[in-house]
Amino acid sequence: MRAALLSLALVLASTAAAAAQTADPYVLPGSPLTPSPVIEWRHSRAVGLPWAGRLVRGVKLPAEGPDWFTWDAVRRRSPNRAWRRWGTDTLLRKVLRVLHEYRIENPGVGRVGIGDISRPHGGHFGREFGGLGHGSHQNGRDIDIWYPRVDGRERRPLRVSQVDLGAAQELVDRFLAAGVETIYVGPHLDLDGPWRKVVPLVHHDDHLHVRIRAPR
Repeated sequence: MRAALLSLALVLASTAAAAAQTADPYVLPGSPLTPSPVIEWRHSRAVGLPWAGRLVRGVKLPAEGPDWFTWDAVRRRSPNRAWRRWGTDTLLRKVLRVLHEYRIENPGVGRVGIGDISRPHGGHFGREFGGLGHGSHQNGRDIDIWYPRVDGRERRPLRVSQVDLGAAQELVDRFLAAGVETIYVGPHLDLDGPWRKVVPLVHHDDHLHVRIRAPR
């Protein structure tokens, strides 16, 4: 009887472990297990170019998590709409790791805001989708990161004076260390970095535009 109960317990434990692996909750090495949010990870493909491409088997970023919130710049509220939150698994894993490590090593800092990524299957993301639209964000390799605000509020900064420049520079440095391809920054923020990788660009005084490298 005891042997039968032990066998049943092992089967149940194995089943639970398999289910947890399938759900793949947002867990990073060294972080405590958190059952929420659940990210349905799968291998993605970024086809074509960021400004002329599409996304295959993309992964949806949850509306919020322990290290991030999402903000809809068109509707001026949180969270961002689900169809604007799709990227490659490589992009999302890299970004979430950077944000997690940033908050772990800076106790007390607020969550970092995330804006648009790509549409569910990538493709054109122009003005007809609201606001200024995007010239890229077409194949899941691009993501907008709102600069942290000096007042700590979980909102998009509307003016340069609202940007926490020290925190913004630290995020730039961390994304560079993570090996991203390009970071577009606001021309009025004086953020530093290698000139071929950290590129000032108009309409980026409120957010970082991070682009990861194309897969080989």
